[in-house]
Amino acid sequence: MNYFFLLSLLFMPEIPDKWNRHTIDDQSQGADGVRLADFNGDGLLDVVTGWEEGGIVRVYQHPSPKMSKKLWPKVTVGKVPQPEDAVFIDLDGDNILDVISCCEGRKQSINLHWAPKGKEHYFKEDRWVVQELPASKNVSRWMFALPLSDQGEKQAFTIVGSKNPKAQISLLFPMGDIRDLNSWKIFPIFEAGWIMSLQAIDMDRDGDMDVLASDRKGKSRSILWLENPGIKKKRNPAAWKTHRLLTGKEFMFLNHGDLNKDGLIDIVCAVKGAGIQVLIQNEKAETPWKHFEIPMPKNCGTGKGVAIGDMNLDGKNDIVFSCEGATGAKSGLRWLAQPKKGLEGVWKDYEISGPKGVKFDRIELLDIDRDGDLDVMTCEERDGLGVIWYENPQKSS
Repeated sequence: MNYFFLLSLLFMPEIPDKWNRHTIDDQSQGADGVRLADFNGDGLLDVVTGWEEGGIVRVYQHPSPKMSKKLWPKVTVGKVPQPEDAVFIDLDGDNILDVISCCEGRKQSINLHWAPKGKEHYFKEDRWVVQELPASKNVSRWMFALPLSDQGEKQAFTIVGSKNPKAQISLLFPMGDIRDLNSWKIFPIFEAGWIMSLQAIDMDRDGDMDVLASDRKGKSRSILWLENPGIKKKRNPAAWKTHRLLTGKEFMFLNHGDLNKDGLIDIVCAVKGAGIQVLIQNEKAETPWKHFEIPMPKNCGTGKGVAIGDMNLDGKNDIVFSCEGATGAKSGLRWLAQPKKGLEGVWKDYEISGPKGVKFDRIELLDIDRDGDLDVMTCEERDGLGVIWYENPQKSS
């Protein structure tokens, strides 16, 4: 008997194949993305989701690691037409998380969902108040909102993105009283085609949050970042500088992390009809980045969402990706193990979802059941799976 072979099997970092799917909510139609925050201060991340076909926005409370595999407590915080995105934000600085939703369908608008005063009322649907921002109405097809307030700011400051007509990345903030809806104004800072991603990250390490984005369509389609000019100038649209990192492809969702563990930001992005784009930062975010592509594995849909994390606990960061168009026997969710030597080697793929599910969305990686490994949270909006998470079998096996 080859004992060295047995030992190598014992210490293999690869994950078993079976990822159990757990439902957070499947009681509406068209779950369209998950955004996370801890609204009740218990140290567990909660979820807000817009249900596009269902016309509702819901908040879900993480019930505890022990109860996380059951349906999560939920509250509908507003009914709006075809919500494409919803995100937690403290609009008025009262330390209670409100919600902003974006609509890109028949009624194009940005909506404020005001939380009840007193956290004990947070899950009382009739205590939530929804208001449409007049400045956003029928301007563009609003896709995404990104809170970007600095610590100590009393007024909410948000970045919003849209798709054509008049696609844009814009500043959104109140010029006066935050409760006066007419005081909220939109100031474009980037002419776009179809914004898929907006992420807050300090790209140039100067102490403020910049905006990392993916633009899917049009002459300007690119992976780009917008340089925050600092708290004193950030309300001036002309002060924001654009840096394009990669152009000419149909960029879907992106995400960032540190793939090569050099302390610098790296970026991964799914591309419609192609593989996953990997951008490795050099010394400065403004200089050209190294770029290569990981081919899409066989028998998958087309790339949609991506995320970076150590999925098999081997100390190396891997890539998780989701798909749309995962019909028939095609897979909609898999992960790619980082090669043992060199990022440009062969990334081996492993199944997560199997054939169940057709159109998945953006991905969040977090240890939902607190067992020491990263689980995968996402939405599926065509096969009725709803808001779901997949249990990493590394620790549970």
